[in-house]
Amino acid sequence: MTKIIAGTHNQHKLEEYRELLDGQDLEIVSLNDYPEYAEPEENGKTFEENANIKALSATNYCDVLSFADDSGLEVEALDNAPGIYSSRYAANDKARVERILKELEGKENRRARFVCVISIAFNNEVVGSFRGEVYGKIIDEPRGTNGFGYDPAFMPDGFDKTFAELTREEKNKISHRANAIEKVIEFVEDEMSILDDELSSF
Repeated sequence: MTKIIAGTHNQHKLEEYRELLDGQDLEIVSLNDYPEYAEPEENGKTFEENANIKALSATNYCDVLSFADDSGLEVEALDNAPGIYSSRYAANDKARVERILKELEGKENRRARFVCVISIAFNNEVVGSFRGEVYGKIIDEPRGTNGFGYDPAFMPDGFDKTFAELTREEKNKISHRANAIEKVIEFVEDEMSILDDELSSF
């Protein structure tokens, strides 16, 4: 079994990763297992740049194959804000949702999308970067208690429920993170044989 670091301290993300990668020959641990690890500055201008920064930082510190994501919500009427600043848009999840809804007051266009970019890094190099998206709209009032982040305000296309009203299993079939993970799995299955010799020592 290959050990891989999920470059996050976010327990919600870690749980989603483990569910989405269930059945793969991977032991997934997080940065919570490395209490002295210091988060890098996320000073990239895109999701890809920030995912690369986090994946490289994790693999260089832990000396293990690592992956990390940068994800967020883009709202058309807000010029794709909050985007890469989604987790820093307000002090907590509730406040972030409230800010989005406040900024959309009086706007007819409620179109939005969640974006997730996952980068894989090993041996001081990014070996792959994968983007997943899911489209939908921002509703008028938050609904649901599942999920996290902006989930209570986001209704994906083709559904009459928000991400926070869907079961975890339902969300994991369509989410931006699920779309990106699907591409990661395809890459790993194609490329793992090349990395096997390098990873065998861990």
